[in-house]
Amino acid sequence: PVMGAGNRPLKSLSEMLKGKNGRFRQNLLGKRVDYSGRSVIIVGPDLKFNQCGLPKDMALELFEPFIVKRLKDLGYVYTIRSAKKMIQKGAEEVWDVLEEIIKGHPVLLNRAPTLHRLGIQAFEPVLIEGKAIRIHPLVCAAFNADFDGDQMAVHVPLSVEAQLEAKVLMMAPDNIFLPSSGKPVAIPSKDMTLGLYYLMADPIYFPEDHGLKTKIFANSEEVLFALSATQSTKVGDSRRDLLGRGMHIHEKIRVRVDGPIIETTPGRVLFNTIVPKELGFQNYSMPSKKISELILECYKKVGLEATVRFLDALKDLGFAQATKAAISMGIKDVRIPASKAKIIEEAHQKVAVVKKQYEDGIITNGERESKTISIWTEVSDCLSDALFKEISKVEEARHNPLFLMIDSGARGNKSQLKQLGALRGLMAKPTGEIIESPITSNFREGLTVLE
Repeated sequence: PVMGAGNRPLKSLSEMLKGKNGRFRQNLLGKRVDYSGRSVIIVGPDLKFNQCGLPKDMALELFEPFIVKRLKDLGYVYTIRSAKKMIQKGAEEVWDVLEEIIKGHPVLLNRAPTLHRLGIQAFEPVLIEGKAIRIHPLVCAAFNADFDGDQMAVHVPLSVEAQLEAKVLMMAPDNIFLPSSGKPVAIPSKDMTLGLYYLMADPIYFPEDHGLKTKIFANSEEVLFALSATQSTKVGDSRRDLLGRGMHIHEKIRVRVDGPIIETTPGRVLFNTIVPKELGFQNYSMPSKKISELILECYKKVGLEATVRFLDALKDLGFAQATKAAISMGIKDVRIPASKAKIIEEAHQKVAVVKKQYEDGIITNGERESKTISIWTEVSDCLSDALFKEISKVEEARHNPLFLMIDSGARGNKSQLKQLGALRGLMAKPTGEIIESPITSNFREGLTVLE
């Protein structure tokens, strides 16, 4: 490098421009922004769709100039300096003024990387204790956010125009559909899906099988009354006792709905209390795909405002029912298909035949490999289907929790289930080629040392 006065290396013109600390990246593409902050995000399940939780200390710092002006207007202080002192002390009046200011003053939340326009949305701030920002569970999908330590930035729109724009165009409830495809992006997921699916599941308790009569109700209110009475009754240990005295949430009942008498379950009646009347009575099982369709239909029939209310109701009901259902998975819930040993034995025989054909020179090594792999792939699919059929069986008026999780779309899929209860199947080497001999054990049985 060229040395300047005092043996100091000089920076060339190109060096001042290039790299992370050059003019372009440091000052032109990224700037420091006033009236902004960032913090870790946590879930705020009690928030409304248009709200976010803003830590008090953060709000105080962000809205400081507004607070100073308001304190002066109200005559609490006469100079900016005394106002700042008052804010630092955290006087009672300051918090009242802050509450007043943030009412109707939206803030923008952004999660990097901002890959589409839903990466920045506006929310009404709600003051909270603590130091983490709280966001509504349903906006996570749009931000691609989760709560394993993600951080988000907050920006305060200052001018009246900016505030208006944030309110009219950028509020979270106005952005529940993907700009790319028009599909709903604010869909209940995980626990919420599980709770709603559990509530809407097909009837699994039929009174006539137990020598009882099917209960008939005059309207939905009666069903809900009977259900709440069931839940408050102190019940003995056995499941049969509950079925004898109260009402199972998946019991087959008959109820009059807007005229005709229909067959349904108490769970479905409960779900329909939150569905807008215009959509009619929903009387079918509710995996996440169906929920998405229902939200779209709701938007088309009753408009945005009602849809947002419906989404919030879905969130609350989903979380509540998932909690009440107390679904948990035990090792016994993984049912190994009875046909497993036989199917694998047959596969080994088929592979031996293929090997013999190769040794006799009837087929090439390449053909032998591809035939072997296709035999094991077929076995894998066959066992996977058998296992899914096995866990979808209802026993003692109780669903298999694994089946509930997978079928509702809350978590897990068939290929993960296959590894748990059927076989791990064919594995790939680090180079990418498939190893011919598969792992025939599953995680329920445990793997051998070699496997």
